[in-house]
Amino acid sequence: MKSWIVLLVASLGAVALALVHQYGFDMLPCAWCVLQRLIFLVIATVSALAIGLTRPGIRTALAAIVILLAGSGIAAAIYQHVVAADTTSCRLSLAERIVGGALNLDSLLPSVFAVRIGCSAGATTLLGIPYEFWSAAAFALLAVAAFMTRRWRTPNVP
Repeated sequence: MKSWIVLLVASLGAVALALVHQYGFDMLPCAWCVLQRLIFLVIATVSALAIGLTRPGIRTALAAIVILLAGSGIAAAIYQHVVAADTTSCRLSLAERIVGGALNLDSLLPSVFAVRIGCSAGATTLLGIPYEFWSAAAFALLAVAAFMTRRWRTPNVP
């Protein structure tokens, strides 16, 4: 259960940190940043569900879901760095279509999910490392933590 609490707190912490940087340091989020926030919040939700469950099979399935979500977060961060940061097009990106179009989160909770800047204009670093790399690292750590939620049994040694 401790691992699930760590996953929950770390996921919410990542979003809280992003909001502190947005509102405290005027680091405006692009569509891919906002999509990564959404993925962190979905991981937090899955983790909260797992905390309340006791059946190992369901928890294993939820761990697999978290690992897949973390993988999608890593993919979003890499895409942001490799492709979106160099794009100056005004077309809606996949991230904008998910967050704004399909889920309408930018209207429901604009303080968290509204896209404030384009990826090419909003590229920023923290300690000289692009923000999206920090996000990818956080997703990787969450994937490892989700993998570690499985209880390992030691073989009986005579």
